[in-house]
Amino acid sequence: MSGKKSEEHQPYRKSCTRCKHVHCTCRGSGERDDASVGSRGTSHHGEDEPMEFDPLLQQEGKVEEGKGDKPGEKVEKGGTSLHVAEGVENPKEKKERELKNGDKILALWRIEEQDWREVTIIEMNKDRTKFYVHWTDFNRRLDQWLEKDRIDFECTNQQIKEVRDRKRKFDDFTHESHADHEGLGDADLKEHEELTKVKNVQKLQFGKYVLETWYFTPLPREIWKAGDDIIETLYMCEFTLAFYKTKEELERHQKRNKLRHPPGDEIYRNGKVSVFEVDGEKSKIWCQNLCYLAKMFLDHKYLYYDVDPFLFYVVCEYDSQGFHVVGYFSKEKESQNNYNLACILTLPQHQRKGYGKFIINFSYALSKIEKKTGSPEKPLSDLGRVSYESFWARSLLIKLREMSNKPIAEDRMISIDELAELTAFTQQDIKATLDRLQILLYSQGQFYINANPKIIDYHLQKCGGEGVPVDMTKIHWTPHLTSDRWLR
Repeated sequence: MSGKKSEEHQPYRKSCTRCKHVHCTCRGSGERDDASVGSRGTSHHGEDEPMEFDPLLQQEGKVEEGKGDKPGEKVEKGGTSLHVAEGVENPKEKKERELKNGDKILALWRIEEQDWREVTIIEMNKDRTKFYVHWTDFNRRLDQWLEKDRIDFECTNQQIKEVRDRKRKFDDFTHESHADHEGLGDADLKEHEELTKVKNVQKLQFGKYVLETWYFTPLPREIWKAGDDIIETLYMCEFTLAFYKTKEELERHQKRNKLRHPPGDEIYRNGKVSVFEVDGEKSKIWCQNLCYLAKMFLDHKYLYYDVDPFLFYVVCEYDSQGFHVVGYFSKEKESQNNYNLACILTLPQHQRKGYGKFIINFSYALSKIEKKTGSPEKPLSDLGRVSYESFWARSLLIKLREMSNKPIAEDRMISIDELAELTAFTQQDIKATLDRLQILLYSQGQFYINANPKIIDYHLQKCGGEGVPVDMTKIHWTPHLTSDRWLR
């Protein structure tokens, strides 16, 4: 009788349907009992059906699901205990994917919304706990270091493709463009991206602001050189533009420093807004440091050391503490191509305040004083291009609306040459803007401008505001007399 009972209760040696392991520790059901597997993989045996027995488990009572997964761990519940066998593979411990530079994977973009995005691994630290990534859907300025808990090591190529397709339906306008690297060949562009792929400064303390940098900047060797660790926070005096590695060094400098404005001539003041003209030849170190600062927020800027042939027009906000830098534009002392601007930057903490259009407007105000047309040096950065296109469109549309409101038909006639004289824009920029607005039409061998008031008002609504205005009467400046030494 006992022998028969022993045969009836012979333990099954089938593998578990959940983990496919013969010596199962996850308490799933065997292949023989597939129909009895519950929604969470637990076995539901009938009263007369023998339970599976595993000699690696010593079970004295019911096991609480989800506990006791570590080898050698003892779980107690209501006087019962379970010993998890040593040396048994734990199916819940998932091996992390071995990542290398250039791999594409999913990472958590917005933590609150659990928004996963495709990234490219650019760099990783030695113990592989942090990864420097490029977000495929965004500009390089958002590249950053991520902790490993924001990386999905188990994502498949199919999941990446699904996320990529879903996001690009809505985010086509955010994809990175190389238009601001116009003029660079493929080899030069690849070399530029390789040299600047990882930001060497994470944050910059500038005055009362702590700024997250956007791009790599080739700082002086005494501050940072190739092979050094990433600088978590770099400290910069907002008046002298001197760099310091520690806050204590900056504080000692500030106690000695007497300078409270850029080292140049103040050529404009209107309320709290001032503009200083700084000669790159006379204040070389200050202008070089300004270029280092600009490179943290401009991807295409290459001017660091050769500042002698340039004038820098620095926009400041004035208060009782001094003149605080808001942004600037640089200009060649003598340009063969009639460029009235070489580089433009509004610092991130002052963006969306109208200073971008103020800087552009001020550059054209100087061109009007010089009695010539001008254009910015190409290529423009992505944000610079948006600001210029909006400024050109708004200025031209306002002039056309003034012309269209005149009662006499002959007075409503205006040529592109006359528009160039009124605005100091080049004819090429005027034609390109009117083409983009689709109001420059061609008929019977002639071009004409469709200055329909409804069309003009429609486009004006999309151009944004005027920005901080420029009062021409408060500019105290005369054109510089330069020799041809810069052209040799």
